[in-house]
Amino acid sequence: MSITAERKQELISQFGQKAGDTGSPEVQIAILTERITNLTEHFKGHKKDNHSRRGLLKLVAQRRKLLDYLRGKQETRYQEVIKTLGIRK
Repeated sequence: MSITAERKQELISQFGQKAGDTGSPEVQIAILTERITNLTEHFKGHKKDNHSRRGLLKLVAQRRKLLDYLRGKQETRYQEVIKTLGIRK
């Protein structure tokens, strides 16, 4: 259910502003999106896992807050992240 260290490094290098950038909103949103995708796949086989479902809802809320922050700061970066990750339609 969690992401591997290699996948996390790929996301950091892809979305980071500079090398080793883990704090920018884009990187955090990308990592949260990966975790949300993994949990969504988990629920396809485990429909009654309500404890993990609560964690999923917390991750979605955290990602929403970061997206709102990024949208308020720079709309172009927000649009780029949305398009790259395929979050909105």
